[in-house]
Amino acid sequence: MSVLVTGGARSGKSSFAERLCMQRSSEAWYVATAQAYDDEMRERIAMHRKQREESGYLWRTMEEPLALPALIQQMGEGHTGTSAPTILVDCLTLWLTNVLLAHEHDEGHVLQGHLDALVEAVQTYPGLLVLVTNEVGDGIVPEYKLGRVYRDLAGVLNQRIAAICREVFLVTVGIPIELKSKEYRL
Repeated sequence: MSVLVTGGARSGKSSFAERLCMQRSSEAWYVATAQAYDDEMRERIAMHRKQREESGYLWRTMEEPLALPALIQQMGEGHTGTSAPTILVDCLTLWLTNVLLAHEHDEGHVLQGHLDALVEAVQTYPGLLVLVTNEVGDGIVPEYKLGRVYRDLAGVLNQRIAAICREVFLVTVGIPIELKSKEYRL
């Protein structure tokens, strides 16, 4: 079962996703997509890792900035729903940033292929898969082309993942609201 957790920056979405895993599973893999390009980011990553270690929950941390679809597929191979490990991915928009920067000058179909691969991996994962993403479409239109491309791709990615997840939570000011049960269907 896949669950998407979205919200703005510092909304509480990652904390909620962690608590959700703790409630639904006795242990989980924490797949971090961030890359530490500077001291501040290295300190932030270390702080989050320490918080997980001190939580009393069995977190296994793995960093995967680019090959996320392949990792999800690999972790699901040979498992059924109850035997597959619980995975928390934090976060999809950082993964998208990494992919976009790695393929900035490629054709659009290359980026689309990465999105397609992620959607396929999420759809076929047999266990609990909790995905954190940022809601980036509520802000101003970015001034630069790369920013607009990113915002558009993030919106498409979030919509595609939300469509295949059983539950979708919007977290704002630390309050999670489950959206799928409230979805209005035309």
